[in-house]
Order: sequence, then structure tokens, then C-alpha cells
Amino acid sequence: MKIAEFGVESWLNRWEKSAQYDISQSSISALTLQELFTITKTDPQQFIDQIFQSPMNYGWIEGSPQFKQQVCQLYDHVHPQQVLQTNGATGANYLALYSLIEPGDHVISEYPSYQQMFDIPKSLGAKVDLWHIHESHNWYPSIQELKQLVRPDTKLICLNNANNPTGTLLKRDFLEQVVQIAKSVHAYVLVDEVYLPLDEPENFVSIVDLYNDGIATNSLSKSYSFPGVRIGWIVANEQLSDQFRKYRDYTMICGGVINDLLATYILENRYQIWERNRKLVLNNLQIFQQWLEQEPRVSCVLPQAVSTSCIKLDIPIATKDFCLNLLQQTGVLLVPGECFDLPGHARLGYCTDEATLKAGLTRLSQFLRQYD
Repeated sequence: MKIAEFGVESWLNRWEKSAQYDISQSSISALTLQELFTITKTDPQQFIDQIFQSPMNYGWIEGSPQFKQQVCQLYDHVHPQQVLQTNGATGANYLALYSLIEPGDHVISEYPSYQQMFDIPKSLGAKVDLWHIHESHNWYPSIQELKQLVRPDTKLICLNNANNPTGTLLKRDFLEQVVQIAKSVHAYVLVDEVYLPLDEPENFVSIVDLYNDGIATNSLSKSYSFPGVRIGWIVANEQLSDQFRKYRDYTMICGGVINDLLATYILENRYQIWERNRKLVLNNLQIFQQWLEQEPRVSCVLPQAVSTSCIKLDIPIATKDFCLNLLQQTGVLLVPGECFDLPGHARLGYCTDEATLKAGLTRLSQFLRQYD
């Protein structure tokens, strides 16, 4: 089995710890445990006592009943048997693809998007057709193109909603059209749903609430500001969930007792966390938009209050070279578009803390002046 280098992860693994102004990430400024308990107005001692009194065995293999119940509340008609805890959304995506894809299968994947969605199926021997997103259409893919790509033997359609790196959110009516096409050939639809639009979270619709053969993956890393807890989940119909259970035993025994307790607490208090993050995202999005209006060498299709954006750079050199020079000379980190097969672009994570965002944007503008 051969697989391509994971572009964005390889770049961040190499450079993120050397950045002074990291405006590359696609998550919302991470919370500390102290901040979490301040937001929830809870004495942390009760939680600490719970940890101290819990045996450090394997715990609940698929996630505790409390964790599963909290996940179920994120969907309309999901019950705990349909929920499996995973090692982040990356673990959930891998589990779905590893469980479903065999050599010769036909897969359609939104592109560019999170690299797992097309390169893992390729590595498993599938024929992967890329369903391109278009900057001229606000980074939306075309339903007509999907109709041209789909085949009678299409097994899986992969989406990233909202998209990484562009932040584009696929609306309900669009997803309903995808579902109708998938139904026509009995294909599954896998959607990585880690990015929640925090301006109107109630309007987000999950694929499992639209389609019986939909598969939703998610985690606490992005909209919940806790990538360090490394907990995610996968939700599907009962038949698929049973299939995933078998493969899950080969990839992940458990999430860990402490991680499960913390993940459950985070989900129990999600509305307080979302409110904190909503204020941060909307404030930073306004700062970002105002900066764009004053920066002649950068443009962007703005995201809908999700935590990632894709800027277009008007520069005479390759964006990968530009981003490396930028980091080495100013300490500002972006992810070059080459990591997403989007040369001329870069991922800009505007949902860091406000001070880092402002300092990073100021230095980015100063660096760009050499091309005027």
C-alpha cells in the first residue's frame, strides 16, 4: 500500500512550533482547562475528584454511555448504538474508509478538501474521481459535475462540510441534491463535519439527518476548541455502525478514561463553549475582513463563521516559497496552497487569539509590500 504525503500535516509538523505568529490553523483558539471551568462556572475539584476515583483501565471501549448520549443530541434521530468514539475526526474518517473501500471500488471526492478523503481511497485501490470546487462559484462544487461523475457502481461520495481550507459551507438544499444522486446508485455519502457555522449553528444539517446511508464524522478539535483531547466520533445507520465496530477493533481500542470524561464534560457544556467561540469567530472575522479591504495583494471568498479561510495572493513567486520566506523573516505562519493543490493561495486561520491575528496580519502586509 502506497500513499501520498499528507501535505498540510507535513507542513505543520515541520514548521508550526517555530512560528511566532501562527495564523495557519483551522481550529478556534484552544481553551485551557482553567478557561473551560471558568466558562462553565463550575468548581473543577468535582471533575478532578471524578478522575481520581476512576480506575485507569480501558474504560468504555466505544465511548461511555454519557458520551454517546451527548453525541446523539447533536442529531435529529440518532441513538447510542449508532455512535462510535474515535481518535479525532481523522480516526473517524480513516475508520469509515478502511471499513468500506476495496480495490476497484469507485469513489467520488470533493477536491480540494481534507486529503484523507481522496488519498486514503486511492491507497486502498479505489478509482477516485475528483469533484472540483470552484473559486468563481464561492468554492462550491457543481451538481451537474457530480451527475457526470457518478456511475452505477459508485460506492462512496466524500465531502468536507464546511470545506478545509476554504471554509465554504454546503447548504441543506445542495446536500439534498447530493443525496438524491447518491440514492440513485445506492452510494454511501461520507461527510467530515468538524466545522460548525457559529453564526447560525442551528441551521447546520448533518448528512445522517438527510440520508439513511449517510456517514458523519466529527470531533472536539475545531468548533469546540479542544484538539488536545483527541476525541472524535462516527455516526451511521445501525448496519454500517456494526461494520465499523469490527474494523475499529483493529485501529483503536479505546479513547482513554480521562479523555472520555473530559469529552463528555465538553459536550455537556457545548452551548457555553459555542457562545465563547461565536464571539471570537465573529470578532476576528470582522478584523480579517477589514484587513482584506485594505490589502491590495490579498483577496478571499469569506467563510460563514467557520474557522478556516483560503486567501488568494497576488505575488510573483510560488506560494510555498513565499510562505517559507514569510515564516523565516517575520515569524508568521500560513499553510501554502500547494498543500491543497491550490497554488497561488494559502490557508489563513483567522480564529487564533485576537492579538496574534492582528500582529500576524500586520506583518503579512508589511512583507507583501516588497512586491508593490
